[in-house]
Amino acid sequence: MDELLLSECLLIGSCIVTIAAVLHGFLWIHRPFTNFASAAQRAALRVRVLVVTAHPDDECMFFAPTILEALRLGHRVFLLCLSTGNVSKKGPIRVKELFASAAVLGMPAEHVTVVDDPNFPDDINITWDTKLVSQKILEHIIDKSVNVVITFDDYGVSGHKNHRSLYRGVNDLVKRGQMPDNVLVYTLESISLLRKYTSFLDIVPSILSSASTLFLSGYPAILKAQRAMCTHWSQLVWFRWLYIAFSRYMVINTLKPLER
Repeated sequence: MDELLLSECLLIGSCIVTIAAVLHGFLWIHRPFTNFASAAQRAALRVRVLVVTAHPDDECMFFAPTILEALRLGHRVFLLCLSTGNVSKKGPIRVKELFASAAVLGMPAEHVTVVDDPNFPDDINITWDTKLVSQKILEHIIDKSVNVVITFDDYGVSGHKNHRSLYRGVNDLVKRGQMPDNVLVYTLESISLLRKYTSFLDIVPSILSSASTLFLSGYPAILKAQRAMCTHWSQLVWFRWLYIAFSRYMVINTLKPLER
């Protein structure tokens, strides 16, 4: 009886994985989703996108599907990282790794800015000053003439206080009316721990999500994101390898617009 039950569970599991893999491949090939990058391309426009992160490796751990698809469609992507990730005194090493990761993703070095400021320490227990964060982001928006800003949502995927500080900085700009009128702001949707480690199996919940914007990586882009993550060799402890293999954020991004 136990062997029969096990066989049935394995069969059901195999069917779910197969269906999800086929659905993922179909959606990647046909790309039926509308997002700011595809909409701009259809209108023959080129968007200037600013991705705001807290630490070196955030760009590929969390935002790779968005970055890679925007670049594939011919848009310019800029990266602003508000710390060197110096929590273990490896800041200079991690900055070099970030530039290597950006190169793998397809961003030139002149499109990458890393802030080395003691006001923005890499510390999971520290919330950065909202006004300082918003000021730094606004300076970059103006300097790079961007018209789309993407960062973490209020939970910051993992609850990391540095991640959450970025949302508060951007939200502060919006609420105080300092965000330029021509700039669209999107936040990366945080999801449950269970969904977070289901890779492409999360495709159906992502489609059904309340998020208005979905970016889906195909297998070449997934491999590129994994290669980018591997440039952060100083961070490749054992659980990072599990993240690379199973994280849904290496495959799928769902973004929500930040309402004005």
